[in-house]
Amino acid sequence: MAPKEILEKYWGYTSFRPMQEDIIKSALQGKDTLALMPTGGGKSICFQVPAMAREGICLVVSPLIALIKDQVQNLNSRGIKALAVYSGMTYNQIDIALDNAIYGDFKFLYVSPERLHTQVFRERVRKMEINFLVVDEAHCISQWGYDFRPAYLEIKEIKQLIGDVPIVALTATATKSVAEDIMRILDFRERNVISSGFERKNLSYVARNVDDKFGNILKICNGVPGTGIVYVRERKRCEEISSFLRQNGITSDFYHAGLSKELRNAKQDAWKNDEIRVIVATNAFGMGIDKPDVRFVIHYDMPDSLEAYFQEAGRAGRDGERSYATLLWNSTDISRLRQIHTISYPDIEYIKEIYQKVFIYLNIPYEEGCDSVSKFNLVEFSKRFSLNAVSAYYAIKYLEQEGYWELTDEMDNPSKIMFIVGRDELYKVQIDNPELDKFIKSVLRIYTALFSRITPIDEEYIARVTMDSIAGVKEKLILLSRKRIIKYIPRVRTPLIIMNTERLVESNLYISTKRYEERKNLFKQRIEGIISYAKDTENCRSRILIDYFGQDAQSNCGICDVCLKRKNLSNPGERKKAAAARITGMLQENPGMKIAGIESAAGDEYPFYLGVLREMIDNNVVRCQGDSLSLIQ
Repeated sequence: MAPKEILEKYWGYTSFRPMQEDIIKSALQGKDTLALMPTGGGKSICFQVPAMAREGICLVVSPLIALIKDQVQNLNSRGIKALAVYSGMTYNQIDIALDNAIYGDFKFLYVSPERLHTQVFRERVRKMEINFLVVDEAHCISQWGYDFRPAYLEIKEIKQLIGDVPIVALTATATKSVAEDIMRILDFRERNVISSGFERKNLSYVARNVDDKFGNILKICNGVPGTGIVYVRERKRCEEISSFLRQNGITSDFYHAGLSKELRNAKQDAWKNDEIRVIVATNAFGMGIDKPDVRFVIHYDMPDSLEAYFQEAGRAGRDGERSYATLLWNSTDISRLRQIHTISYPDIEYIKEIYQKVFIYLNIPYEEGCDSVSKFNLVEFSKRFSLNAVSAYYAIKYLEQEGYWELTDEMDNPSKIMFIVGRDELYKVQIDNPELDKFIKSVLRIYTALFSRITPIDEEYIARVTMDSIAGVKEKLILLSRKRIIKYIPRVRTPLIIMNTERLVESNLYISTKRYEERKNLFKQRIEGIISYAKDTENCRSRILIDYFGQDAQSNCGICDVCLKRKNLSNPGERKKAAAARITGMLQENPGMKIAGIESAAGDEYPFYLGVLREMIDNNVVRCQGDSLSLIQ
C-alpha cells in the first residue's frame, strides 16, 4: 500500500504536512534519517507510515513510559497492532510481549531505553523481523543534549543485533552540534538531516517582566479566546493558580505527576474535549497530546533551557491559527534559576556518598542488584539518613546521567499477591472457610503461578469475574493476608529505581571530574540562554530561537512583542490606526468585551491601547457601559 493510502486509511488525512513526505520517502529508500521537526509537526507519522508500508515490525525506542502507553493505545485504536516493553512490567508480561513481537502479527514494538541492555530483550530481538529502528526524542542520546539519557547509548549495540536496518531518529529540540552528535553516535551510513524548520509563523512569542503574575495570567485568559496551558514548576502552585482562575470565572483544572493515572486521564480528556478552558500543569503534561487548537501557552516559571521552553511553547497553535506563547518573569525567577544551577551539581564526594546510601536503603549488598527494580521514596530516604531532599535528588539524578541507575517518575504499581501456604494447607483453609472457597478458586483460575512467585493482579477484573464489588475483593484479600495465607501488596503510586549495574565498592565507583565540570558549565550556559532570551528587548524572539537551533532566520517574525513594539514606534500615526482597527475587530467578534480584555490583548502596550480606546469613546465610535464595551453602529 502506498504511503498516502496508508495515511488516509488509518489516520483519515488525504495529504501530508510539510516535510513529512520527504522524511517518509527517505526512510523507504533505506536511508538513515534524522528528522528535525518542531513540537506539533507530526513526527510520529514520519515513521509509522513507512513502517506500515514494509513487512516486519518497527522497533521504537522512546524515553517516557506515559508517552509509550499513549502511542500504543493510539495505534491500537486505529486498528494497528502495537505493544510495549518498559520498566514496571513483570517478567511474565515482558515475556509474552516479546513473544508476540516475534510470532504475532504486530507492527510496532515500543521499548523504554533501560530495557535495551537486558539479556532477555537482546536474546529475543535477534529473532524479530525488524523493518525500522526508530529513535524518538533522539537528543537524549547526546550527553550535550538537554535531556541526556545514558540508556540511549545501548541503541548502538542493538543495531549490531538486528542487522542492517534503516534508522529514523526524530527530535524537536536539537541544536546543530547535538544533531551532528546524534548521527555520529548512531553511526549513520551518511549524513542525512531533514528539517521542517523551527519557524512558527503563526506563533507570537512574548516575554513580560512582571511582578503580578496571577493578574497577568487572568488578563491573558480574558483577552485571548480559546483553550490554554499554564506551565509551572511546583505541584502546589498548579492547584493555587487553577483555583484562582475558577474564582474569576475561568473553567480550569490542574495536572501533575502526583495524581493517579485515572485522575490525570480524566483531567486531560476534559481539557481536550473543551469541557475546561485552561489546564495548569507541571511539565508532566503535554508530551504526545495532540490538541491542535491551543490558543495560548503561559509560562508562570522560567524553564531552565531554551530547548524546554521551545518544546512547551510549541504546543500552542498546531492548527496554524494565530496563537500566543507568553513567558512571565522577574528578577526572582533569575535568582531562582541560578540557584538551581548551584544545587543541581552537588560535590562529587557527596554524590558518591548518596550512591552507597541508596543501596543501603534498598538492602542491596555489594556486587548485587544489577537489573533490579525497586520502589523508591525520596522523602522517606532523606529522612532515614537526615539528608536535604533536594540535594539528594540532584545527586541521584547525576548518577542517573552517569548510567548507574534510572529513577522513573511516579508510576502506578499494581496490586500483587502470592500464596505463602502449600496446596494441602490451602485445601484445609477452603474446607474451614466455605465463604472464601469460591473466591480462592476464582483467583487461582484467573492467575497462574501464584504459589511460585508474587504476581500482579487487578482487583477490578477479579470483582467482575466473581460478581463482587471492588471493595469486597479487597476485603477478602486483606482477610487472607491477615490469616497468613497470602502475601498481599496493595496498589501504590511511587517512583521506581532501576539498577543498571551491581553495587560497587567505594574504590570502584568512578565519576569523571572532567565530565562533571563540562555538564555543569553546559547547564549554566542553558540557564543563561533562557535568561538572555527573556531580558532581550531588541531582537526578534522567533529569530533568537531559530538561531539557537542552528538555522538561518530569513527575516524577523513581525508578530512577537519586540517586533510589534519596533513597528509601532517607527510610525506613530500607523500605530494608532492599527490599534483602533484591532480594537474594532475585537469588539466585532466579542460585543460586550470587558476593558480588561482589551488591556490583556494589548500586552505590554496596554497604556497606549487604553489611550486609543478613550479617543474612540470620546468620538462616539465605542460605547462604554460599566466596564463593557460595544461598537456604536
